[in-house]
Amino acid sequence: MAALTSSQEARELDANTILELLANRRRRYLLYALRGHDEPIELSTLAETVAGWEHDVPPDEVAKNEYKSVYVSSVQCHVPKLDDAGVVDHDEDNHTVVLADNFEQLEPYLRIVVEDEPENSTLHAALQTESGDGLLGQIRENVARLKQ
Repeated sequence: MAALTSSQEARELDANTILELLANRRRRYLLYALRGHDEPIELSTLAETVAGWEHDVPPDEVAKNEYKSVYVSSVQCHVPKLDDAGVVDHDEDNHTVVLADNFEQLEPYLRIVVEDEPENSTLHAALQTESGDGLLGQIRENVARLKQ
């Protein structure tokens, strides 16, 4: 993935930071939702997508309280943490988020932890239908190469 614009200088993320960022499922889901998008996405749209994945329903079927929980925790905790690490850029005025330069340091680990996601979930289906081969297809391809 090409480096995206960032208002912060790219810096090397240490192992503790990488593990902390990926330790929370909601943060991982936010990153999954942002992958492949070069343009900023409204935080409300991200929250609907993440809430849908968490409750295994399409985004338009997410209950209001479930959406609100994801939105509030994303605004107050998860997006600021990712923004501070230079993994995303959060435009607080427009309520949008886009991947930033330091995402490239997290992506290899994100490809590993996705294997723990339920295979019959809406998240799994969304990752399968991503542009190109999809994240899960790329993982399978890499594993097959390693076995040879």
